[in-house]
Amino acid sequence: MPRKTKKWAVAPRAGPHKKFESIPLQVVARDILKLVETGKDAKTIIHRGEILIDGKKRKDHAFPVGLFDVISIPKINSFYRVVPSSKGLLVVKIPEKESNEKICKIDNKTIVRKGKLQLNLHDGKNILAGDKKFKTGDSVLLELPTLKIKEHVPLASGSIGIVARGTDSGKIGKVKDVVVTRNMEPTKIICEIEGKQEEVLKERFFVIGTSKPLITVSE
Repeated sequence: MPRKTKKWAVAPRAGPHKKFESIPLQVVARDILKLVETGKDAKTIIHRGEILIDGKKRKDHAFPVGLFDVISIPKINSFYRVVPSSKGLLVVKIPEKESNEKICKIDNKTIVRKGKLQLNLHDGKNILAGDKKFKTGDSVLLELPTLKIKEHVPLASGSIGIVARGTDSGKIGKVKDVVVTRNMEPTKIICEIEGKQEEVLKERFFVIGTSKPLITVSE
């Protein structure tokens, strides 16, 4: 949002993304995509259900839009994805064929009733997996809005990922090694970024492909 142009700004409501890692839908509609000129008009189109997030109508103007969320506006046939950048979250245009796909990072795994494996994803989604080959740090390409797993992307040597936070945020890297420590030190990813070898914390690294990105992550 331009500085000193508005007295009040809507804050993201509690939801699938943390407050300081998301953008309220009203701000996305008015200030980023510039679909309307005023907050009142933004609320109107949002309350009508004209904007979809991950394939679902979101009618709350303060709904938090976060990392890798897919924004669809069927009326004008426009589709976008939220990606990391050096300046924070960036909204980039994507082709329609990608509007029903979302990549999610596996933050945790739990065993639920009848011994089924449940994947806990970075955006608050929980899905059941058919087998136990999935590991934390891996990513899954989901079909929207069904949440069916289309592809499993392991965090392994040779995989392609993107840095989500920190000084290298938004940069693409190729995984060279995953360094797991036995002490309190966090797991680190050794990767090649722009021709240089860098260390990135596992929690800041999102795998997005095995040999190339499965989704559009830049303008």
